[in-house]
Amino acid sequence: MPPRPSLTSRLLAPVFAAIKKVRTIALGAALVASVAGLAMLTWRIYEVRRDNATIAALAAGEDVPVDVRKASGEVLVARSHFLLKRDRWEEAQSLLDSSAVISDPKLRARLLYNHANARVQEAIAAVARSNLDKAIPLTRLAKDEYRLALRLDPTAWDIKYNYDVAMRIVRDFPGYEQEIDDVPPDAPKRLWTDLPGVPKGLP
Repeated sequence: MPPRPSLTSRLLAPVFAAIKKVRTIALGAALVASVAGLAMLTWRIYEVRRDNATIAALAAGEDVPVDVRKASGEVLVARSHFLLKRDRWEEAQSLLDSSAVISDPKLRARLLYNHANARVQEAIAAVARSNLDKAIPLTRLAKDEYRLALRLDPTAWDIKYNYDVAMRIVRDFPGYEQEIDDVPPDAPKRLWTDLPGVPKGLP
């Protein structure tokens, strides 16, 4: 006849059973968490590779469309650069208008910086053609974009430098818009006051 378990063993048996059950549940939860973490890591690696492929294709000149709502900030910057290089201003502006989806302020500043640079380059070309009516508003828009970019990334030296360049193309004067309205159409343009010259050194 087998020996009967002691009173202590009988009292502790439910405790041991509960501990075993809790341990099994904990191991199961840890296994599920590990699988979920691995799945997330795999998906993230896939996203990075996909974004890198898209950026490389855009840099190579391929017209790769992107979904602004889902694309990463890096992809949006690359797409914007592609559009600006090809003077597709309306598409680039539409992308810029949607750039609030970029959570990284430095990336959004980079997007604004690229747009401002493109406007300044276009303004310089307009100055060379003596087309001041085009150069002035382009430069003013560029300065607004540089200012916003600096608010997002105050330490960016390139933005500060190019903003200074833009400031020297068309100077800011109080009441400038009103002065333009008051000047007769046949009046000579004041090249030195509003357009002191095209500074050198823009990247």
